[in-house]
Amino acid sequence: MASQHQRVGYAPGAFDLFHIGHLNILRHARSKCDYLIAGVVSDEMLREVKGIEPVIPLVERLEIIRSLKFVDEAVVEPVPDKLDMWRMLRFNVLFKGDDWKDTVKGIQLENEFEMVGVDIEYFPYTVSTSSTKLRSALDAITRSSAPTDAPSDFSRS
Repeated sequence: MASQHQRVGYAPGAFDLFHIGHLNILRHARSKCDYLIAGVVSDEMLREVKGIEPVIPLVERLEIIRSLKFVDEAVVEPVPDKLDMWRMLRFNVLFKGDDWKDTVKGIQLENEFEMVGVDIEYFPYTVSTSSTKLRSALDAITRSSAPTDAPSDFSRS
């Protein structure tokens, strides 16, 4: 149970198209806390907040995250507000990629969590591999393999 541990960490993410960047954040997060909870953003929140359709369904993303030896607990994140998740889980450190650092959203997050005594720790964002890049590659493959209007050899009599 999370409340039995001194430093409880929370690492939220979609974790869609799981890649080395996700692995790095979760591994680094676990090294900075006694108990790590990974919040897996629900399919509905991905659609609503990010405007994307997940490639990997929530139940499968949860199973992937739960299978990692350095994740103590994986939960569904069904709300857009991280403070709502804090009220449910009572973590005392929130982990984010450093692509959030010094952004409007990041500063707002820092200010909100400072008021409840939660630290924000940033980890290096993996520039070489990202879900956005993987999604773009999949979209390109899908577009290039889409059927054309040209008749195939099978349509001839």
